[in-house]
Amino acid sequence: MFKTEDSLILVIDFQVRLMPFIHNHEELEKKVEAFIKGCRILDMPILTMQQYTKGLGDTSPVLKNALGDFEHIEKITFSCCGNAEFNDELKKSGKKNIVITGIEAHICVQQTVLDLLANEYNVYVLSDCIGSRNEKDRIYAEKRMYQAGAVITTMESVLFEFLGRADHPKRKEISALVK
Repeated sequence: MFKTEDSLILVIDFQVRLMPFIHNHEELEKKVEAFIKGCRILDMPILTMQQYTKGLGDTSPVLKNALGDFEHIEKITFSCCGNAEFNDELKKSGKKNIVITGIEAHICVQQTVLDLLANEYNVYVLSDCIGSRNEKDRIYAEKRMYQAGAVITTMESVLFEFLGRADHPKRKEISALVK
């Protein structure tokens, strides 16, 4: 079990030129939007990555709106861990639990997860908040990440684990998001 004070949210590459090609992208975007809104209600730190923005565009407008005032970290490496600014922000946060949502599951998400695990972070991958163009790629990436030691879970499960109890002052707000 993990808590909000030990955790950081990582949002990987939900960019406008990628999203239309991701399997079931509309449902994925809705889940990620709800998760981000829940994390903001709980004052969770969120790092947002963008892969080669010049070519792939900005973060999707729906998720930009959910994120509020944020600055993305630009990357050209598939793994976020290949980026010095990301590594600096991660170290500065002091968090050991990294909760991941992103695309594509079998490329940038998977490589980031494997690197984070190698660097002894506790990694939680939200199965309903990751995607790939091909669903089979997502499924096998999820299996590989699990076999490597990542915890595979869902956004609702994580949000309620962050709450920890039914009388949490933010429970009603979180419950409204997942209905």
